[in-house]
Amino acid sequence: MTLKDTTKAMKTLLEGIVKDLDKAEAGNKAAAQRVRTSSIRFEKAAKLYRKESVKAAKSGELKRAKASAKKKKASTKTEKVKVKAKAKAKTKVKAKAPAKAKKVVKAKKKVAKRSLARKKPAAKVAKRRKK
Repeated sequence: MTLKDTTKAMKTLLEGIVKDLDKAEAGNKAAAQRVRTSSIRFEKAAKLYRKESVKAAKSGELKRAKASAKKKKASTKTEKVKVKAKAKAKTKVKAKAPAKAKKVVKAKKKVAKRSLARKKPAAKVAKRRKK
């Protein structure tokens, strides 16, 4: 299979899963079974996609064409100003993110310390020898 074929297969599998998930939520047991089996098929397709995409990236088949297309669109001055404004807005959002990330890291460390404090060492059980 090629990368395009694999992506098509993954899309069709996902569409089927979404339809069956809606039915399974309503209580349809057969649809729940179809979701379980198709999720296994999707897993296999995803593994194949990963292999093919890495192979395509190494061979140079995957290229970024969208970036050059965006640059061509931003030829007028007004569009360039809009692009710069968006870039500034993105940098502002990125600047705020590390402060939140620090809080999350601190919270995770606290939880880890608590879980370590709660764990008790396992008692060693002497094994009986058969005679």
